[in-house]
Amino acid sequence: MAPLRLRIDGRTFRDYNNREVTLRGINLAADAKFPTSPYLPSQKLDHFYEGDDVSFVGRPFSVDEAHLHFSRLKSWGYTLIRYIFTWEAIEHAGPGRYDDDWVQHTIQVLRLAKDYGFYVFLDPHQDVWSRFTGGSGAPMWTVYACGLNPRAFPATEAAWVHNTYPKPAEYPKMIWATNYSRLACQVIFTMFFAGKAFAPKAIIDGKNIQDYLQDHFVSACRYLARRIQEAGDLEDGVVIGWESMNEPNRGLVGFQDISMIPSEQKLQKGPSPTAWQAILLGSGRSCEMNTWDFGGLGPYKSGTTLVDPKGEMAWLPADYDDSKYGWNRDPDWKLGKCIWAQHGLWDQSNDELLKTDYFAKDPESGRKIDYEYFTNKWFMSYYRKHKDAITSVYPSAIMFCQPPVLEIPPSIKGTEDDDPNLVFSPHYYDGVTLMMKKWNRYWNVDVFGLLRGRYISPAFAIKIGETAIRNCFRDQLSAIRKEGIDYMGNHPCVFTEIGIPYDMDDKYAYKTGDYSSQSSAMDANHFALEGSGANGYTLWTYTAMNNHEWGDLWNGEDLSIVSVDDKLLPSSSNSEPRRQKFSSGTTTSSDDRSSPAFSKSRSNNDSPVSPTNLKETLSTTSMLSLERSNTPAEIGSNPGYRAAEAYVRPSPIATVGSIISYGFDLRNCTFTLVLECTDVATEEVSTEVFLPVYHFPKDNIAVEVSSGKWTIGVDDVNGGMIQILRWQHEKGTQSLTVKGVKTRQGTSQGQEEEAPGYLQQCWQSGCTIM
Repeated sequence: MAPLRLRIDGRTFRDYNNREVTLRGINLAADAKFPTSPYLPSQKLDHFYEGDDVSFVGRPFSVDEAHLHFSRLKSWGYTLIRYIFTWEAIEHAGPGRYDDDWVQHTIQVLRLAKDYGFYVFLDPHQDVWSRFTGGSGAPMWTVYACGLNPRAFPATEAAWVHNTYPKPAEYPKMIWATNYSRLACQVIFTMFFAGKAFAPKAIIDGKNIQDYLQDHFVSACRYLARRIQEAGDLEDGVVIGWESMNEPNRGLVGFQDISMIPSEQKLQKGPSPTAWQAILLGSGRSCEMNTWDFGGLGPYKSGTTLVDPKGEMAWLPADYDDSKYGWNRDPDWKLGKCIWAQHGLWDQSNDELLKTDYFAKDPESGRKIDYEYFTNKWFMSYYRKHKDAITSVYPSAIMFCQPPVLEIPPSIKGTEDDDPNLVFSPHYYDGVTLMMKKWNRYWNVDVFGLLRGRYISPAFAIKIGETAIRNCFRDQLSAIRKEGIDYMGNHPCVFTEIGIPYDMDDKYAYKTGDYSSQSSAMDANHFALEGSGANGYTLWTYTAMNNHEWGDLWNGEDLSIVSVDDKLLPSSSNSEPRRQKFSSGTTTSSDDRSSPAFSKSRSNNDSPVSPTNLKETLSTTSMLSLERSNTPAEIGSNPGYRAAEAYVRPSPIATVGSIISYGFDLRNCTFTLVLECTDVATEEVSTEVFLPVYHFPKDNIAVEVSSGKWTIGVDDVNGGMIQILRWQHEKGTQSLTVKGVKTRQGTSQGQEEEAPGYLQQCWQSGCTIM
C-alpha cells in the first residue's frame, strides 16, 4: 500500500504524488464522552460520582465492531477521522495514573483505521470541562483539585448536569452549553488558563493551579502520543496530527463587571445568573435572577426565578479529607471558602462585592482584557505547551489549532508560532437550527457577521429564503476561513465540527420516516463547506449506539448520522474491482456486467433489484447496526434513511492541480469541479473523485470534461468498496461535470419514491418492506 503520509504545502494538503487532497471526514464518536464501564450515558445517575473507577475501553467501539463501522464510513467516501478521546479516559484514577488498557485499545482501533486507509488526527475533547460539570473531558479529581464539590452542584446550580437532573427526559435542550456561564466552569477555566494571574493563592504540590492542571493534561496527551509512537506502525501511516483542545473557554477572564451579563455572552437559557450571582449561589446564598428562553429571533427574557441553595456550598467543606489523591494544597488556599473571596473580590462576611472589575485587566500589564487579548496571551501560552508536548514525541505532527469558538483567531502571522505544519480548525453550527431543533426554510441569521459588527442593526443580518440562507452559510464559512489566514498565516482550514440536530420538530421524522427537513439542513451545510474554500471538514458526528429516544446518549444531543433505529443506505456497491474507459461526454447506460459502476447486488443475477435481494443486501452485518434499542414504538417504528442522501455525496479525493471550485447540487444530482493545472494528469497520477453509487448508479451517469479521458471504477480501496472517477486531463483551467439520478430528498420509507436506482427498482417490483 502506498504511504498515507500527508503533508502541508502552504494552504494545501498534498499526497505523495503532489496532488491536492480534500479531506472529507467524520467525528468518531460522540459516545466517547462517557464510560463503557460502568455504562454511564448522561441520563443515568447510578455510580455517577464514582468517577475514579471507570473505564473507557470500547470507545468509540470494540475492536470486533470496528470493521463494520470503518467499512461503512469508507464506503460513504470519508477519508478523515477526528478521533475523540477525553482526558478522563486516560487519567481517571488520579493524577499521573494512566489507564494502559484504554491506551492499548486505542492503538488497536487506530491500527484498524490504518487498514482502511483513513487519515486520523486525535482530539482531546472537552465540553464545559467535565462530565461532572455537565459536559465531558477532564477527570473528576480535577474538580476537587480546584476546591469544588461536584455533589453540591445541583443545589447551587454551579452546573446543570443531565445525570443529576430529576427527570432526565425533560432536561432542557442545549442548556448544557450554558454551563460555560455558571460557577463551576467559570472557576475552573479561569484557573486552567489564567490561575497565576487571578488565583495566585491556588497552589497545589508547589504549583499554581494553572500549571498543575495544564501540566497534567498535556502530560497525559504526551503519554498517549508516546505509546502510539512506540507501537511502531501508526505514526506515519495513519495518525497525521493532533488538535489542541476542543472549544476552549476563557472562564471569567476579561469580564469587565461581574455584576452584569457581558454583552458578548450571546447564549442564555434557563436561570441566567451574572458571575456575581453565580458566586453567591456557590456560597449558599439565595438569588433572584432572570430566566431566558430561546425563540425564533434568539434568546429572550422569559421571567425571573428564585434559586435557593439553602446554605449548601459548591466549595469543598473545611473538614474535607484532602489526602485522597495525594496532593498537598498550600495552607493559604483555604477549603470551605470561596476562592474569589480569598483574593479580595468580595467579603464573605457581609456579601459585599468589593471588586466588580477584578477580571477586567491583566494584573501584569494593566491592559484591558477582551477575548482577543485572552486568546493571544493565555490561550496561546497553553497552545505552545500542548504543541511542545506532542512534537517532543512526534516532531512532524500536524497541529490542528482550535482557538475559542467564533472568536478572533490568535495574531500569529509572521511570528514563531506561524508553523508551516499548522492547520486552522474552527467550528461552525447553524445556531438557529441547533437551538430551535427546527429547519427554518424562510429565514436565518448571519451570526458571524453580527459578531464582527458588519451590520448597523441585527435586522439587516436576517436572510430571507432558502437560497439566501444557503449562501449565508457559505459566506460565513468563507469569512471564517479567510479570517484564519489574515490572523494566523497561510495555512489549511478544516472545519472540525459542523452538523445538524436530527430530532427536529419534536422528532417528527422519527414518527413518520420523513427526513426532508434534515436533508435540507444537511445539504445546506455541505453546500456551505463546498463553497467556502476550506480544505476539508469532519462532520459531527457518528455514534454507533444512537437511538431515537436518547439520541447520542449525551445531554439530549442527537446529531449522529446513523442510528440503531434507522436504516442505512447500502454501504458499498459490492462490485468487483474493475475499470472501463469511455470517451469524453459518454453516458454509461447499458446493463453490461463490465460496466464500471455495475454493483454486485445486481451482478449476482441479472434481474432488477427485488424485495428479496434488496432486503438481503441490507440485512448483512455490514449494513445493519449492531443492536436495536428499546425505543418506544411511537418514535421507533418508522425508520428512515436519516437524510443520508445529503451527506453521502461526491467529493474530490486527490486532484492534479489546484481546486478553483467544486460542489454537489443535490436537487439536480450534478457534481462540478474546476481546476487550475500546471501539470498534466496521467493514467498513473490522475485526478480522483468519489462518486457514491446511490447518486450515480452505473446506468445513469453522464460525464462531461474539458479535456482528456476518464474512467469510473468500483474499487476495493483499503477494505471499502467505493466508486471512483479517475480523470486524465491537460494543463490549464479544466472542468468536470457529472450528472446522476435525481431523487426526492428525505423521503420516508413506505412512501412512493420518484427517483430511479435501487429504490425505484424496488417500488416498480412491488416492494413494501422498506
